[in-house]
Amino acid sequence: MSATLKFKQSNDLNPRLMGPRLDGAKLIGRWLNTNRNSKGLAECSITAEGEHYNIRLTGAGKDAPVKWPQAKTAPMVNLEEEANQRSVALTADFEFDFMKAETHIRVNRGVLVIVLFITFTDESGRSNYVNREFFYRED
Repeated sequence: MSATLKFKQSNDLNPRLMGPRLDGAKLIGRWLNTNRNSKGLAECSITAEGEHYNIRLTGAGKDAPVKWPQAKTAPMVNLEEEANQRSVALTADFEFDFMKAETHIRVNRGVLVIVLFITFTDESGRSNYVNREFFYRED
């Protein structure tokens, strides 16, 4: 059985949601985790470099902070279902010897939200997981 699917794309979107330039100024800065007891990420720093963004994450290590490798990424449009909002989001992948971390980053009402998809690659038997953390901008 075959079916022809008709997909409607940008023509269905409100023209205000479409635009030639994405402004990610709200993402730039040093962000600290709202949960000081987080066992995941402690902070996130985002800088702009031309049309790309550099992301630096710091994990909350047992004895000391753990610097993650820097990731460079391009912005994408984040279309919210509520109130037809348009914002900028980032996605970046980080690879370690023992795991991969796929991150999705955006600002929602002044709070930086990072969703992490963690996949363990070291055959340790640990369960892969999804985590969401919230950050406030350091003044």
